[in-house]
Amino acid sequence: MNSFDKIAPTVHLIQFAIVPFFLLASIGSLLLVNRLVHANQRYTELKRLILHELKVTGQEDTVRLKKMSNLAKRAHLISTAISLCVVCDLLVCVIIATLFVGSTLSVSVATLVLILFIASTLALVLAILSFLREVLLASKDNPQHSW
Repeated sequence: MNSFDKIAPTVHLIQFAIVPFFLLASIGSLLLVNRLVHANQRYTELKRLILHELKVTGQEDTVRLKKMSNLAKRAHLISTAISLCVVCDLLVCVIIATLFVGSTLSVSVATLVLILFIASTLALVLAILSFLREVLLASKDNPQHSW
């Protein structure tokens, strides 16, 4: 039996189960970064407007301050979601490495792979929930786009 025959089942497992999972978390991270940049730019713009109004009128705009607070909460939720997606991706990388090491050394790593896969799935679910909270908060701030 050559070395390819040993890792063939591992390659199929990675191809059919783990790669789509990894791509989902990676693409999610990239999309979330765009939302984070937008929220940070809007926060900076509101801060500039508030400081200008304070200088001109001597009063703070409470509506803009509330929007800034909302944007800070949204940025935190987005950052959390990005971090969880990265954790998911890292766990998937560890799964792949574990599968190859187990296959190469002919050691059973099924339990470890299962635990790592459950952990990566949990990280992805938490990332999606954090993203959902951010979307709900964004729609609350912008009523014309609410559910």
